[in-house]
Amino acid sequence: MTIDRPGPAARRSRLRALLAERDLDALLVTDLLNIRYLTGFTGSNAALLVAADPGAGGDDEQTLFCTDGRYDLQSAAEVPDLRRLIERPCDLALVARASGRVGFEAHVVTVAGHRSLAEAAGRDAAARAELVPVSDLVEQGRAIKDATEIEALTAACAIADRALLEQIEAGGVRPGRTEREVALDLDQRMRRLGATAPAFDTIVAAGANSAIPHHQPTTAPLRPGDLVKFDFGAEVDGYHSDMTRTVVLGEPADWQRDLHALVRTAQEAGRHAAVPGVTGGELDAAARSVIVAAGFGEQFGHGLGHGVGLQIHEAPAVAAGSAVIIAPDMCVTIEPGVYLPGRGGVRIEDTGVISALGYQVLTMTSKDLQVL
Repeated sequence: MTIDRPGPAARRSRLRALLAERDLDALLVTDLLNIRYLTGFTGSNAALLVAADPGAGGDDEQTLFCTDGRYDLQSAAEVPDLRRLIERPCDLALVARASGRVGFEAHVVTVAGHRSLAEAAGRDAAARAELVPVSDLVEQGRAIKDATEIEALTAACAIADRALLEQIEAGGVRPGRTEREVALDLDQRMRRLGATAPAFDTIVAAGANSAIPHHQPTTAPLRPGDLVKFDFGAEVDGYHSDMTRTVVLGEPADWQRDLHALVRTAQEAGRHAAVPGVTGGELDAAARSVIVAAGFGEQFGHGLGHGVGLQIHEAPAVAAGSAVIIAPDMCVTIEPGVYLPGRGGVRIEDTGVISALGYQVLTMTSKDLQVL
């Protein structure tokens, strides 16, 4: 597995290369997740001005981080390698100090926010900054994970695996418990095992509800004969895992076994196709074609997967029509599903890392149809 050296400084270095390609003198970063990625800062208010030229005096001499007084001590500990400014509003304070062609995150800044930035950029007529809209520039770098990120993702997946195993071994998935009770139990187990939080709102969907791809748990009780779909994950150091498994309560009906076997075959096809060089669309097609050939194409209505990292859904897109090239050290999910309204559905999902050897699965819970 080809892994870059970890750390925010290396990430900023890769970003500066992109700035040079765009003929930008700097980038104003206002998305907090992007700021965390580039600096390590975990507070709730900050902005970052990344200079394309790090300066002759050393790495990032010209890059400036800004937060407010609440985070003075925290930012000193988390961002020790950058010049810091304690002021607010952070974005206006930084753009007022910028010059040249300055990119801003157009997918983050509102119309009103852009107006304020433009006013701040023009306060010093001699050093007026030219604001240039850019989109997803930092996110391009985030799609390729470094060793530190893969370590956190691996830990998050291990916690989710362990939590579900403990819940099943303790008899926590049984008829009579409600979907909400099972979901809350799973969330608490992940926290006790070291997760900062669940990666997203945990899905527990039983019986006919399992045919709803993103069902929200209700007070509906689990019943004998139900398919029960779990879609959940853990957050560790800001990074998210994502896993789906479908079990059955009691002896499964033939249609339940057949449906589970079909989805598992499709998931295996997707995992085997997840190699460097394919497009997101080609990867989607590898799994989707299995389901289409079985006559259930209309019952698989979502993309095959997505990137996972500081967000539960991030680049790259693994869906029909996606032209993104799958590259080593991308972390993506493979999650085909078939949903039969009024009866039930099956989804099987792994989180894994792309490598030269193929798809390295991080979610290790068995994909056999578990009969509870």
